[in-house]
Amino acid sequence: MTETPPEGMRWIPGGRFRMGSDLHYPEEKPAHEARVDGFWMDATTVTNAEFAAFVATTGYVTVAERPLDPAQYPGAKPELLVPGALVFHMTDGPVDTRDISHWWRWTPGAQWRRPHGPASDLAGFEQHPVVHVAFEDAEAYARWAGKELPTEAEWEFAARGGLDGAEFVWGDELAPGGTHLANTWQGPFPWRNFETDGFTGTAPVASYPANGYGLHDMAGNVWQWTADWFAARHAADPAKPCCAPQNPRGPAMAGSYDPRQPAIRIPRRVVKGGSFLCAPSYCRRYRPAARHAQMVDTGMSHIGFRCIRRPKNQNGGTTS
Repeated sequence: MTETPPEGMRWIPGGRFRMGSDLHYPEEKPAHEARVDGFWMDATTVTNAEFAAFVATTGYVTVAERPLDPAQYPGAKPELLVPGALVFHMTDGPVDTRDISHWWRWTPGAQWRRPHGPASDLAGFEQHPVVHVAFEDAEAYARWAGKELPTEAEWEFAARGGLDGAEFVWGDELAPGGTHLANTWQGPFPWRNFETDGFTGTAPVASYPANGYGLHDMAGNVWQWTADWFAARHAADPAKPCCAPQNPRGPAMAGSYDPRQPAIRIPRRVVKGGSFLCAPSYCRRYRPAARHAQMVDTGMSHIGFRCIRRPKNQNGGTTS
């Protein structure tokens, strides 16, 4: 590369790789060939301190701080139609993990400055990843910083760190030699966390070793927004093996709505990487291939982001 390395970013060389997985959750299928061009990526997720600098400079107000439009949330209780976000609460004992309302609570007043609710603040958490950022918030920060959000393919290629086909960012064993290499959940979710990785909630960025491309926290800690709309499955391999999509940009928005909530017309983007809430017993999504759908308007206490910068001469991508 002839360009000057942007501060705090790492060069991702690009190449061809096997995206997705046929061995885990249905939305990761089918595994398929994809290619991405090289790009720069933030070495860490955006921190509270970095996001605070953006807000201080621009006066930006996040989605979680704004009044809600009742028309977008048919049937919602009036007391819930106030600024806020979803906050995780550990349960007192075992619960039915098919019902996420056991541990997620809509919390009026929760937002990036007050991640646990109105009585909380960021003292001592300046180097933790910013959370409670909706897609619009992450995109606004990226524009201000002269960057962009990665596509799903770019994110996954970068997360693999050159280990194409490995199950995890660092290899094929979750905790090699008993060492935890990401901030995840140890114990029965969501009521007991043994904290053998050192953390219950978010960890300061770069608390764990970087992957092969010099990127920290590409597994666990917080989910990370990508620019792609969500679809329930990946596109299959092209008919001709030679023609893997170059810089795929995902499906159309129209297919991203949640079919289980037809009355709520809020599109969903792909988030990647898993979070401190992912456990072997519940959500094994601390893997590069793993993906999840997230409504673009929703802030949560386990979702953050990181940015990329593409070389000036890079061409646009194709739809996979």
